[in-house]
Amino acid sequence: MLASIIDFFVKLIKSKDIRKKVVITALVLVVYRMVAHIPASGINRESLSLLFSSSPLLSLLDVFSGGTLANFSILALGLTPYINASIIMQLLTYVIPKFEELSKEGEYGQEKINQYTRFLTVPLSLMQAFGMYSILKSQGVIPGLEPIGLVSLILTMSAGSMLSIWLGELITEYGVGNGVSFLIFAGIVSRLPVTFGQSVALVQATDILKIGVFLVLAVVIVGLIVFMNEATRQIPINYARRAGRMGLASSYLPLRLNQAGVIPIIFAVSLVLLPSLIGQFLSASGNPRIVQFASEITNAFNPRSVTYNLVYFFLVFGFTYFYTSVVFNPEKIAENLQKNGGFIPGIRPGKQTVDYLNSVLNRITLIGAAFLGLVAILPSFFQNFIGIANLAVGGTGILIVVSVVLEITRDLESQLVMKRYDAFLR
Repeated sequence: MLASIIDFFVKLIKSKDIRKKVVITALVLVVYRMVAHIPASGINRESLSLLFSSSPLLSLLDVFSGGTLANFSILALGLTPYINASIIMQLLTYVIPKFEELSKEGEYGQEKINQYTRFLTVPLSLMQAFGMYSILKSQGVIPGLEPIGLVSLILTMSAGSMLSIWLGELITEYGVGNGVSFLIFAGIVSRLPVTFGQSVALVQATDILKIGVFLVLAVVIVGLIVFMNEATRQIPINYARRAGRMGLASSYLPLRLNQAGVIPIIFAVSLVLLPSLIGQFLSASGNPRIVQFASEITNAFNPRSVTYNLVYFFLVFGFTYFYTSVVFNPEKIAENLQKNGGFIPGIRPGKQTVDYLNSVLNRITLIGAAFLGLVAILPSFFQNFIGIANLAVGGTGILIVVSVVLEITRDLESQLVMKRYDAFLR
């Protein structure tokens, strides 16, 4: 096992193209983390630290911002506006015929949709920057600003969000893996030692049972994530041999249980936190009824509540199906098989192949979606037993970290395979 890992990294280092991509990714990451420590002006640091230490919701937001929110840096919004814009655009492809046509036009259509997504990100970042200012102002963390100062703060935070998006796209185009997922992964990794230290500090040193349960739970979750991410359903494919040779050539079409990867978790977290943020925003209205309503929303969507975890589970479940339908196109696969003389044994080419692939995909996605949802909410059910308030934060973070690492590993392996294939053809 160790020898194969060493051999894998040696091959990566020897490949000039992959080495270049890794260096570019590292440089972009260094720039991102350096900019993440540039603070916005006018913040009471002590009040901000106290607010985040007492709020599981804000702690979860801080994990996904990579610590930029707790420090209230110019990247405090992070990639959240872009993620929200991506969700809206993906939904619009099912509603607006023009966007649906673009989604079927291959690389050109996807480029246009990404362009519209960036355009939509700008107003969303402006609104979220103002909402963040309002929440912190209501908590006494930031003083009331003059109009010019407020506009300056909103524009600075929005510019920081767009900078994050640009850096993520640089990684996607010139580096390794999906840039947005990688930056979120990097932010979580940078905060995991802090989160882990806080969790261990809350557990008494004499309570060995709770510490043991915590460690065993972490190992089991990581193992399950790796197992489910690597699990595939192999569909046999036969190809009719040509050039005068008789018989059939066999192959397999691998369908992963989790086709959507880590994207459903990222989408779900960005939405499940909205009610609590709206509640905190409304709590400063001064109207007793609105304040009471805001308090009920905040309590209902506390990360430790049943409502929060049920909504979180169904969001993860739904987004897994939704994003799988986006990234996997049975019609296109059936068309390619038919063009290349391939067919599934016992299934006719064309519509029957499409129906069969849809049937298999729905069944395996059911398992993958249920698994992702359960892993996302499972840590919160152990909080009361173990006594670690931010265990749910760490559980969600570990889920994303492990999934992104596996995606990057698969990406690097596929590039190594392509390099060997190109060398063989030459």
